[in-house]
Amino acid sequence: MLEIIALIFLCRKIGNTAERKGLKPGQWKLFTVLAWIAAEFIGVVLGIMLFGFDRNNLFGLMLFAVACAFGGYLLVKMILDKQPDKFDENDINNIGSN
Repeated sequence: MLEIIALIFLCRKIGNTAERKGLKPGQWKLFTVLAWIAAEFIGVVLGIMLFGFDRNNLFGLMLFAVACAFGGYLLVKMILDKQPDKFDENDINNIGSN
């Protein structure tokens, strides 16, 4: 439940960044959710491969999966941050004015 709340918060943050850059925020929010789910699935599989599946380490596997899911968010954020900012004509006209 807490990871859903975190995902909603992170999607809002990605949407605001995409809007500031002049991109479609809904598209980037979808990328964030898909990257979160994919990275979480990869984290579960990788955790089971590394640590094995046992009732005693289930909590550790879940924490590892959530950490990988956050890595998926960071991947989308990195790609979005590399996008150029929105170009505004008024910025050119204001060069040199106080």
